[in-house]
Amino acid sequence: MIKEFCAENFTNIPTAIRNGAGRIELCDNLAVGGTTPSTGVIEEAVAYAGEKSIPVMTIIRPRGGDFVYNDIELKIMHTDLIEAKKIGTDGVVLGCLTADGWLDEEALELLIDTAEGLQITFHMAFDVLNKENQFKAIDWLADHDVHRILTHGGPAGSPIEENFDHLKELIQYADKRLIILPGGGISSKNADTVLNSLGVNEVHGTKIVE
Repeated sequence: MIKEFCAENFTNIPTAIRNGAGRIELCDNLAVGGTTPSTGVIEEAVAYAGEKSIPVMTIIRPRGGDFVYNDIELKIMHTDLIEAKKIGTDGVVLGCLTADGWLDEEALELLIDTAEGLQITFHMAFDVLNKENQFKAIDWLADHDVHRILTHGGPAGSPIEENFDHLKELIQYADKRLIILPGGGISSKNADTVLNSLGVNEVHGTKIVE
């Protein structure tokens, strides 16, 4: 069972690990859903967590807002990913979409190729896709060696419990080809309920541990 703590910068990482976090998703600017942290923050987080054998997943996201990126933004993401990999991050968290509501396959292929050797999580950009495309996206991402998909399973802000049925469908469809990682509205208070209800081994949140 892994409780992935979504950390804004370094500040709360030591406490989170002490209180049972088994993996860190490292972000800046959680007010906009998380953006790429600075190289200094990545370096310190990777060094500290590494000593405790806790993996760090660094988000690669150039700004808040939507997940449709232009060529310059993609270049920024590519450079940030290369730097995070050099520093020693265990994995990266990313997601790119097209304006018509599908995966930006070309951008993702470049980033996935660059991330070779790292764990890859496709983040909650997944939740922007319509339900039909979500199942198709599982196929595409599994075929491209993405390790997990972080999803709330429903509209942002809805209680995670309301989305259990759809999350179960996603988990069943993924069929262990990749991990469906539930997140959004999961705290230390309901984490065990989510784990048991969905039969998953991993959950994600900013309050996943005390």
